[in-house]
Amino acid sequence: MQKNILIFTGILFALEFYVYQALKTVTNNHWIRVGYWVVTILVYLFFIYEVLNFKRTDRDHHRVQLVASLFLIFFLPKLFIIFFLFLEDLGRWLIYFSQKFISGDTYLADRRTFISLLGLGSAAVLAGLFLDGIIFGKYRHSVRKVKIKIPGLPNSFKGYRIVQISDVHSGSFFHPDKLQNAINLINKQDPDLVLFTGDMINNYATEFEPFVQLFSTIKSSDGKFSILGNHDYGDYGEWNSAQEKAQNIPSLIDLQKKAGFEMLRNEHRIIEKNSEKLYILGVENWGEKPFPQYGDLDKASKDVPADAPKILMSHDPTHFDAVVKNHSSNVHLTLSGHTHGMQFGLDLKNVRWSPVQYRYKKWADLYESNGKSLYVNRGFGVIGYPGRVGIDPEITLIELS
Repeated sequence: MQKNILIFTGILFALEFYVYQALKTVTNNHWIRVGYWVVTILVYLFFIYEVLNFKRTDRDHHRVQLVASLFLIFFLPKLFIIFFLFLEDLGRWLIYFSQKFISGDTYLADRRTFISLLGLGSAAVLAGLFLDGIIFGKYRHSVRKVKIKIPGLPNSFKGYRIVQISDVHSGSFFHPDKLQNAINLINKQDPDLVLFTGDMINNYATEFEPFVQLFSTIKSSDGKFSILGNHDYGDYGEWNSAQEKAQNIPSLIDLQKKAGFEMLRNEHRIIEKNSEKLYILGVENWGEKPFPQYGDLDKASKDVPADAPKILMSHDPTHFDAVVKNHSSNVHLTLSGHTHGMQFGLDLKNVRWSPVQYRYKKWADLYESNGKSLYVNRGFGVIGYPGRVGIDPEITLIELS
């Protein structure tokens, strides 16, 4: 592994020499050029040190976030510079060889300052966006309001208000108080019910401990329910023993209970008003492999009338197409999360794009298929890269009709 990391770093460093050509084109200042290499070498040394000293047993998420941030701010934007330089060099060399073939001229045109500035400027903008995503973006929670029609919904539940949150990943936050505004935003919606659709932690139940008090202040008239996401099982962590890992979920359930959330594990609950009923189903994680497939909709819907109005919480949206929409339980609305919108993309009124869409066809917002509805929440928190660019953290307010 260490050998692969060093090879990868060597390739990146070689590309730095190519990127440096843009800087040489733009400025003749000796100290700027020297400063560039001093900073670059220091960053690479730090990057190598952090990666080589990373251990999966580390339960502090700072190192993962630091390495991810460094890559996205310092390395990835330089692909813009390489792209523009490559296009220019391709043109320069084509002209060179064509002239040499036709007239014997061996003059190679100089690089143009404009192209180098275009590459450097594009890289600077992208780096700035990633930095903004870390400092501000992950706290830029917004409420998305959606009205969803459920066939046969009793009159007592017309206008019923449900807040959905998902993918908190509490281990990625180090200052719970900075999420206070998001909690206030949830309570401002005056929800009848709060549903959390999985991934409260990154790996370890203890990550949620500093957040219990804060999340206990979330209010709803008919309770708060939650389910497990793929990260909640602790499969991506390192454990001292099988017994220690086996205790992770019970500990997480206990902590969520202290915060006022009742965990549903392939089971359902009934919300009743004026002798009329709404069924809330919750399954364990079910995702396309390699993600675990513990979700059991048969078990969760047992004894629930097929014609009864029901809402399913299922963390991974792939469960909807693979199982839910054709299931005999006749689930009218499924709520999922998991994708985070990849925490990067465009999320405008008429334009929605994220790299995650090439992995998940249903990755954000409301979808309908076979007369059934799926809503995919963009996530409350972050994982890996500790920020968000273009895809804001989401609080969903669903009004039933």
